[in-house]
Amino acid sequence: MTRRDDVDVVVVSTVNGAMQQVVLDALAHGKHVLCEKPLGRNLEEATAMRDAARTHERVLKVGFNHRFHPAVARAHELAAAGAIGPLLSIRAAYGHGGRAGYEREWRADPELSGGGELLDQGVHVLDLCRWFLGEFSEVHGVVATSFWEIAPLEDNGFALLRTAGGQVASLHTSWTQWRNLFRFEVFGRDGWLAVEGLGGSYGTETLVHGTRRPEFGVPEEERFEFPGADESWRLEWEELRAAIAEGRDPSGSGDDGVEAARLVEAIYRSAHEGARVELHEVLA
Repeated sequence: MTRRDDVDVVVVSTVNGAMQQVVLDALAHGKHVLCEKPLGRNLEEATAMRDAARTHERVLKVGFNHRFHPAVARAHELAAAGAIGPLLSIRAAYGHGGRAGYEREWRADPELSGGGELLDQGVHVLDLCRWFLGEFSEVHGVVATSFWEIAPLEDNGFALLRTAGGQVASLHTSWTQWRNLFRFEVFGRDGWLAVEGLGGSYGTETLVHGTRRPEFGVPEEERFEFPGADESWRLEWEELRAAIAEGRDPSGSGDDGVEAARLVEAIYRSAHEGARVELHEVLA
């Protein structure tokens, strides 16, 4: 890579298999980096990129733009403010149905992709689960190749994640959803938050804030809609610029990319072994 003094930030949006070298070269040349999700094909690659950013004292941001969708961001604000009480669990589903020839695209090549649907869309959900609940201590995972001829990659991933405090997240991410779907529900002792849609073919982005009545019965609900163009990528870019200016880690940092990769690897391991996997055992 030729050094360019008129470039401050490099955006890496390649196939997964090419990310690591581009990111490492950019960091070595003193550039901040926005790397699309996932942060490489596996935990080893993600860790190498995160560590290089630390070594060169550059900002590394991962393309977890779902944090910046307005309904998701508002749900996180409400949850953090205690609007639904102590958090208990998350239930999430994310998927689509592919398109003609999907099994011949780069995502179906293990060398280029590093994983199937769990690594593709599922990594967004895993990042959001960590963002809301914090670190997980164990996972149970199942993966399946149900329709698309992409073995050994999966077109469906299922997981149960548990924190040390007993909070549980369940997720299903799928290339056999057929009709595009994004649903992310957070449950607390006093109510719940339900995000559905991402705009476009996923439907209008909405947030429902439900409140449990002390006497139980029919709960109270507030519904918010967020129509219009998807602003998440612009907001993600603004977060990167602010992090650089303020000398801090961004939301969706290199550390976040590494921990999401650790969860993916743990789920794959659990699916292969047919057993629970402790997160502290999953090392790069």
